[in-house]
Amino acid sequence: MNRQELWQRYKRHLCVGGGFGLRLDISRMQFEEGLFDSMAEPMERALAAMDAIEGGAIANMDEGRMVGHYWLRAPGLAPDAEVAAEIRQCRASIKAFAAGVHDGTIKPQRGDGFYVVLLIGIGGSALGPQFVCDALGEADDPMLIRFLDNTDPDGIDRVFNDLDEAIEETLTVVISKSGGTKETRNAMLEAAHRYDEAGLDFAKHAVAVTCDGSQLHQQAADESWLATFPMWDWVGGRTSVLSAVGLLPAALTGVDIDGLLEGANACDEVTRGHDVAANPAALLALMWHDALLHRARGNMVVMPYCDRLALFGRYLQQLVMESIGKELDRDTQDVNQGLTVYGNKGSTDQHAYVQQLREGTNDFFATLIGVQRDRRGPSIEVEPDVTAGDYLSGFLQGTRDALTENGRESMTITLDTLDAKSVGSLIALYERAVGLYAELINVNAYHQPGVEAGKKAAAVVIGLQRSILSHLRESDSDAQTAAEIAEAIGQPEAVETVFMVLEHVAANEDHGVVRVAGDGPLDARFGVG
Repeated sequence: MNRQELWQRYKRHLCVGGGFGLRLDISRMQFEEGLFDSMAEPMERALAAMDAIEGGAIANMDEGRMVGHYWLRAPGLAPDAEVAAEIRQCRASIKAFAAGVHDGTIKPQRGDGFYVVLLIGIGGSALGPQFVCDALGEADDPMLIRFLDNTDPDGIDRVFNDLDEAIEETLTVVISKSGGTKETRNAMLEAAHRYDEAGLDFAKHAVAVTCDGSQLHQQAADESWLATFPMWDWVGGRTSVLSAVGLLPAALTGVDIDGLLEGANACDEVTRGHDVAANPAALLALMWHDALLHRARGNMVVMPYCDRLALFGRYLQQLVMESIGKELDRDTQDVNQGLTVYGNKGSTDQHAYVQQLREGTNDFFATLIGVQRDRRGPSIEVEPDVTAGDYLSGFLQGTRDALTENGRESMTITLDTLDAKSVGSLIALYERAVGLYAELINVNAYHQPGVEAGKKAAAVVIGLQRSILSHLRESDSDAQTAAEIAEAIGQPEAVETVFMVLEHVAANEDHGVVRVAGDGPLDARFGVG
């Protein structure tokens, strides 16, 4: 197309989100003009299904659960008064607790106040809060925030080494539905140990976000933690950022949580509409479906031209990939569906992988995200009549054009400004787009059997490690090879895993296992020193 034709296509397909400062341009996607007519019935079914979900229909059939993250910003939509009251009470409790921390009413064991939040969680219990706090954090925030989102001992050490004596003024928020998630529980135990080493009572610095009656809920009650906030079984981890999971750390660090909820609700109101051309979430879902179905473009490159949105791609990886990356559809047919999300930020990525995007394998579509307002206040000129922000905007437009010139597809999302409302609207936009897309491809967006399979496999490895260590400690033999140990514990078919476990435990001093080198790595022998 020539420039004039592109302009006409742009005018025809630009979607302006009503009242929440967001525009979506799909004109650089390669869909046929008849797509809206051919997909009218499937899109109507998808939109009707979303209406039913918001009305309280059982959406997660595997677990017999409703899916109610939309109610978090509009409690009046909840299916009964009790749920609505719980949502409102949770919001009020979060605000009251944050105010108490900020004014010094809620204090640490030593010192005059809390000035650091340490959030312990994984997956949706960390990615959403990380994104929100990074996007909206300011230098004068009342509290700093740090995260433990893994079971990596060195990573844990780095966080606590950074805190050092500030642990005395650190409030730890532990987020887990059950309290049994191993990565979160391990990090919590490590944290409790650090408080103990500092002569502090962990309970006097700890807050739980968990389900009523969970293992973590019981521990917090037994040990008299500072507070407990609810998680509900009708909110999945990857859609929990506007529950206490994300609102509590946001409120503690000074984020306008009312603005977050207001922006999400404004986006919800627009994206409930059944006019696909005026519904940005429906347009996203339709573009994803068309790009993958008709052009096998299953990679979604997310490039926000805004440093504050640098973590948005990581947040979307879980939201999109865990929701729609499924082997089976709802009819148990093999479908192997999914979109792979990757990306960092512009214009950084123009110096990293735009070369391949423009000239390499054409198996993707890009989503460029721009923010019109560069900063609060004026900018200096870096050249006559040009600011640094002008260059940033120019690089976005240049990348968009460069991709189009070489037959690469892209969409562009433009925000008027980056604030709590616009961040809330982005969250809501993609939550609904994922739900609609899942309806189009007939998969359950609200379960994650692959993740559970990985957890079960890890538990098998840990069980095998216990058998290995028990054998080595009870054995009178000299050091043995992995194959000999696997045979001795009755697991000869697991020799590869046995070898990997032995290599790991021998590399650390925790279990007393010694490695005796052989001619090559596979000839090594292991025993207890």
